[in-house]
Amino acid sequence: QVRLVESGGGLVQAGGSLRLSCAASASTFSDYHMGWFRQAPGKERDFVAAISRSGIRTYYADSVKGRFSISRDNAKNTVYLQMNSLKPEDTAVYYCAARLGGSVVVPFTEYHYWGQGTQVTVSS
Repeated sequence: QVRLVESGGGLVQAGGSLRLSCAASASTFSDYHMGWFRQAPGKERDFVAAISRSGIRTYYADSVKGRFSISRDNAKNTVYLQMNSLKPEDTAVYYCAARLGGSVVVPFTEYHYWGQGTQVTVSS
């Protein structure tokens, strides 16, 4: 069992930045691919970014490429999402997820563990 706890969400003006963190309880954190997803009210949960177990490979949704950056620190059991140039359409609950092995980029239904989510609100 892996427990994930997100932090760092909040209210920010358009053009601003936020850094989300996700702390994992897994003793073998480096065995897990990690992903960030987001869900706006009335919408489906969307892929935002993912990072491989070693941190070498990263993947992004087209809507956030060039603005968001995912990274991880396996020594601290933590994955990060640096969000710059935020837009009102980035407003959503952001979720951290962990997947044990296999492919990195998969539908959200194939991730094994989830955090409780953290709200990000971008005002115009």
